[in-house]
Amino acid sequence: MDTKGRLIAGSHNRNEFVLINADEIGRVTSVKELSGQICQICGDEIEFTVDGEPFVACNECAFPVCRPCYEYERREGNQACPQCKTRYKRIKGSPRVEGDEDEDEFDDLEHEFDYNSNEKRDPQHIAEAALAARLNVGRGGNANASGITIPSEMNSALGSEIPLLTYGQEDDGISADKHALIIPPFEGRGKRIHPVPFTDNSISLPPRPMDPKKDLAVYGYGTVAWKDRMEEWKKKQNERLQVVKHQGDNGGDELDDPDLPKMDEGRQPLSRKLPIPSSRINPYRMIILIRMAVLGLFFHYRIRHPVNDAYGLWLTSIICEIWFAVSWIFDQFPKWFPIERETYLDRLSLRYEKEGKPSELAPVDIFVSTVDPMKEPPLITANTVLSILAVDYPVDKVACYVSDDGAAMLTFEALSETSEFARKWVPFCKRFSIEPRAPEWYFAQKLDYLRDKVDATFVRERRAMKREYEEFKVRINGLVAMAQKVPEEGWTMQDGTPWPGNSVRDHPGMIQVFLGHNGVRDIEGNELPHLIYVSREKRPGFEHHKKAGAMNALIRVSAVISNAPYLLNVDCDHYINNSKALREAMCFMMDPTSGKKICYVQFPQRFDGIDRHDRYSNRNVVFFDINMKGLDGIQGPIYVGTGCVFRRQALYGYDAPKKKKAPGKTCNCLPKWCCCCCRSGNKNKKGKSKDKKKTKGRETSTQIHALENIEEGIEGIDSEKSSLMPQIKFEKKFGQSPVFIASTLLEDGGVPPGTTPSSLLKEAIHVISCGYEDKTEWGKEIGWIYGSVTEDILTGFKMHCHGWRSVYCIPRRPAFKGSAPINLSDRLHQVLRWALGSVEIFFSRHCPIWYGYSCGLKPLERFSYINSVVYPLTSIPLIAYCTLPAVCLLTGKFIVPELSNYASIVFMGLFILIAATGVLEMQWGGVGIDDWWRNEQFWVIGGVSSHLFALFQGLLKVIAGVNTNFTVTSKAADDGDFSELYIFKWTSLLIPPMTLLIINIIGVVVGVSDAINNGYDSWGPLFGKLFFAFWVIVHLYPFLKGMMGKQDRVPTIIVVWSILLASILSLLWVRINPFVSKNGIVLEVCGLNCD
Repeated sequence: MDTKGRLIAGSHNRNEFVLINADEIGRVTSVKELSGQICQICGDEIEFTVDGEPFVACNECAFPVCRPCYEYERREGNQACPQCKTRYKRIKGSPRVEGDEDEDEFDDLEHEFDYNSNEKRDPQHIAEAALAARLNVGRGGNANASGITIPSEMNSALGSEIPLLTYGQEDDGISADKHALIIPPFEGRGKRIHPVPFTDNSISLPPRPMDPKKDLAVYGYGTVAWKDRMEEWKKKQNERLQVVKHQGDNGGDELDDPDLPKMDEGRQPLSRKLPIPSSRINPYRMIILIRMAVLGLFFHYRIRHPVNDAYGLWLTSIICEIWFAVSWIFDQFPKWFPIERETYLDRLSLRYEKEGKPSELAPVDIFVSTVDPMKEPPLITANTVLSILAVDYPVDKVACYVSDDGAAMLTFEALSETSEFARKWVPFCKRFSIEPRAPEWYFAQKLDYLRDKVDATFVRERRAMKREYEEFKVRINGLVAMAQKVPEEGWTMQDGTPWPGNSVRDHPGMIQVFLGHNGVRDIEGNELPHLIYVSREKRPGFEHHKKAGAMNALIRVSAVISNAPYLLNVDCDHYINNSKALREAMCFMMDPTSGKKICYVQFPQRFDGIDRHDRYSNRNVVFFDINMKGLDGIQGPIYVGTGCVFRRQALYGYDAPKKKKAPGKTCNCLPKWCCCCCRSGNKNKKGKSKDKKKTKGRETSTQIHALENIEEGIEGIDSEKSSLMPQIKFEKKFGQSPVFIASTLLEDGGVPPGTTPSSLLKEAIHVISCGYEDKTEWGKEIGWIYGSVTEDILTGFKMHCHGWRSVYCIPRRPAFKGSAPINLSDRLHQVLRWALGSVEIFFSRHCPIWYGYSCGLKPLERFSYINSVVYPLTSIPLIAYCTLPAVCLLTGKFIVPELSNYASIVFMGLFILIAATGVLEMQWGGVGIDDWWRNEQFWVIGGVSSHLFALFQGLLKVIAGVNTNFTVTSKAADDGDFSELYIFKWTSLLIPPMTLLIINIIGVVVGVSDAINNGYDSWGPLFGKLFFAFWVIVHLYPFLKGMMGKQDRVPTIIVVWSILLASILSLLWVRINPFVSKNGIVLEVCGLNCD
């Protein structure tokens, strides 16, 4: 799509569309400059014919009329040109109307019904035909048996070749009129050799009789002749393979044959599973089972032995412990089948990148999302974009889309600078194969870059490139400084045009192609990947759905412009750390055996700029290296919002492909009528399920494999989507964009043929308009799912419900790296947002507890999703349990009665098993004890603060409709290493953990003082209470350390509120249960004889 390097701004609803040329002052050009003629009736662009010439309706005056209007005029109007009044003549491919029989000048009847002349259609032909059908709905055409209006040129485009049973190899002994035919299955079939998206009963095919003198086996599948030909074909393939093995590539052109099988290495799977060794995983499973048994004994004892003098405390502790046990089960069992994976990039290259031929790797569209350039610095976004443009992947198969949901001119200008710097940076990266390819982190590496490269050219160019990058940073920082103060009249572009996004909540959609259009190459003259800026339209009164809405807009606009079959989405602060990350994902997606059922490949999140001790568990290593490996062994990891490669068709809400079941075996010992009786019940039971599957667009018949398809290595083409879904349903599902609808039918991607630059521009603006999703399934069944601020969990959950599986890929070099908020306040706000999203899902119809039981979601996968939405509820029992030690110390009561020997064994066994479970998890997951312990600590800190607030905010949203806006966390620190670690920002999230910390410390002091006053006998019962209190204090220790800060600075408001609450609770204890008896002071007789 060539926009001549100009910004496109427009609104489909307001019928506005302009190109803003920033090079020539004040020049505003309309879309007519890029297009051909415009229809004078409907205003649409006049399409081009297959010869590349514009469509001409009238040969007398050439009055500009598009084909749909021409056909409508012939069918419904006066059949004459509006300008010269000459009667329209029938053009080849148009449906006949009354009066065409009088024309002797032209007749293409034989072409109209010529089925044998058409080549086999691929999905692009299907999409082109569907696009033509959309453009002609209601304007003429032939109605088929299903009631869908289809122009006759579409019928001819979709007409399929009728194959002979002998598949083109006629028997000399049979005359031409006596060959039997296999009629292609038009209805109720699965995959077809010759796809026909719409049924047409008007086509009559006279049957041809079979030669009675010939054996029937001549005409059928599985015959001796057919088997002999199959054996001959296999023998031929093996002979060619032996040539490859023994002679290599020295055979020259003789080996360059499309039927030549791949070399041994290229024929191997592109990846493999690596199960955890049984010596590690089996003891882990045994410990889990033993722990469950001991847990049962523990609850049996706890419930059967209540504490009568502290019944309230005992009951509270029992409820909390039961909830913790249920949560542990939901968290534990999805880890039952952990696996690891290994990829083979060399095999991928052997299979899809043949020397001297264009690469066959699939194209990838990459999405980068950003909102506020003040919180997400443009320099960070620029580094992410530069790492994408320099990725190790074919240049013509990469397109980077940057979504600016804040419509900030700062982001636009920063991308303009980035595109210019990329012309120097990309060739430098590829020439010297450097890693990582984000310049900020490449130049910040503390390593000897000359250790393996002593080339003087590299040293010289590296120094020059570093100077270029420093100048680039100065320009970006200058833009940031200038953007601090917004002019009263708003921003103005270089050509004097007002910036369309001056009003963040009311602006048109904007698209700018920075790289990828004609004439823009790097400094060495090579092509660059596409770089496209997108800002969707926003108007008051429309719901925009935050990040999920922005991602859905990117899906549509990318489908119109490039339509790659695979998508990668990254946050603006997650750069590509491994330039081969896309190839790693393609090892799974493009695997011919298992790739078809994979909806996405999730990479783990790794982070830069985190302190060595990872005080607030920002790395989240336990989740990414233990939980996700466990899920990968079931149905795949959950989607975590970034660093994920998607299959576009899975995002469109389609079901995963079904495996063909082997035909059932029957015995010959019983008569046929008996077998029929036995099987009749099963047929009736299966009838309903078959009807349901048909309504969902699934077909269950077997696929016909022709011998010519086997020889050519081509499978039958699946046209289910186009054949089963009428056009009106397409519009209700995907929206009213014919180009986008046509693109959804192309499983291998690519822009629908017959489109022109101007039509693509208009459709691109159309699909990002604010009202495009109204009355469609976007956000409900298609794309990123709405209804939660954590749209990632919902989106992955819906895909797994459709039967897809996902894959977890952990390359040796981390694929992506990002920045994380390392100060306590930002970290708690981030956890608050995640927990709030889980609460929203819990109260929605998509809650995994009750949603999707008749779909393809596996039980253990459901356990994982249930755990991911109910964990914020743990905050209430966790706060109660963390308060119990202080209450016990202040009241002198305890939640457990005096322990017997049996109870001591059960308690000690449970503690040992908890520790053993953690040790074994660390062993097979490769997690260090420091990371595991930090995760345990922050689980308590986040649980008593962020999770609690998220639960209340979620309840307010569901009950009272009060919406809460999440805070975008800071992405970078500029004042030295880990400077933000010691920065404190006031937030109410800090009050609950601080209060718990203070009351437990007070409880310890009071308990020890009481024991000192009461003598030696009171120290025994005190030990359990002190252990309980120290457990809470130790888990809150990172919070206490963070509160102290680097210079012992604590916000005054935090201290005031915490001391106030702790004092109230302490005074309440004194009032309720003081040291003295309520009946007065008890005076005892002194035991000493003072006399």
